[in-house]
Amino acid sequence: MTRLNKPAPGPLGKLWKEVLEPIVFAVVITQFVATLVGVDGVSMMPNLRDHERVFVPKYETWLHKAGVGDFHRGDILIFKPPREAAAKAPNLTKSAFGLWTYRPFLIKRLIGLPGDRVRVEGGQVYVNGVRLDQSWTTDYWREQGCWDTQSDLANHATSSAAGILPDQPEITVPPGHYFVMGDNRTAGGSEDSRLFGPVAKRDIAGRAVAVIWPIIRKANARYDCSTGRVAEFSGPNVLNWRLLKRPEAFDTLKTQLAK
Repeated sequence: MTRLNKPAPGPLGKLWKEVLEPIVFAVVITQFVATLVGVDGVSMMPNLRDHERVFVPKYETWLHKAGVGDFHRGDILIFKPPREAAAKAPNLTKSAFGLWTYRPFLIKRLIGLPGDRVRVEGGQVYVNGVRLDQSWTTDYWREQGCWDTQSDLANHATSSAAGILPDQPEITVPPGHYFVMGDNRTAGGSEDSRLFGPVAKRDIAGRAVAVIWPIIRKANARYDCSTGRVAEFSGPNVLNWRLLKRPEAFDTLKTQLAK
């Protein structure tokens, strides 16, 4: 039997096989299939900690943008802040080596869908006039002694504190947009839709579905309200792999709104 030897690849073939092909494959996977995103900061505590990494199925986002399915109240979304808000607030942009600025990705929880009326009063959140049970996060902040019920952000759905939006106790989420808030309910604990407004679907990169890193973490975290940082991790080591399910309160809210 005669074997045909394949010709050795030329310089362009080597460049594709050894350099470009892995890069293209990685880009396709991370942009259209799935990716990992790192949590930066404490705005989603106690449910997400700084430096944790979450799994994001990108294909789901593309399907939603194509009109197949949609995100749900209670989902944790990764997105870029609105371009108009970033143009007015330097803290919503970052610099790349001083050469150009860009809008960094943020991670928050979806509270209001298109058409929802969202009101924030005394630290309580109301959707279409129904109070959302926030005990899945506020119980922790009560224990830490710093659940914010008094500040401007705790009493407005949009606030003029950042110089971007006017003060409004209630807003109606525009079509194709979502109202998001961080789980950190301390004063200044989260920059979210209360400061920069609802987020457009086009700016959403995906939904965080699971925490995959680190594998092990300390069970408890004590928050220092005066510094806005975690003061101490304590307790036994526990497995950190976990699904990021929507709190049951959002299913209850959906049922109440359907009546």
